[in-house]
Amino acid sequence: MFSTGQWIFGILFFIVFVAAIAYQYGKDKKTHQTHYKGTIWILIAFIGFIGMIAVVKFIFM
Repeated sequence: MFSTGQWIFGILFFIVFVAAIAYQYGKDKKTHQTHYKGTIWILIAFIGFIGMIAVVKFIFM
């Protein structure tokens, strides 16, 4: 399906992309800690809401 060159490009692209994301996150870590305190609660609420929708779906199906 894919040629050898396409596999090599895809793997190298993935490695470079993950490295770039990790580098940028490391640079922005201090900024995130000062400006985005408490955002974990929003994530927990969102996951809980999705879970609640799933429970309601299984109850009424």
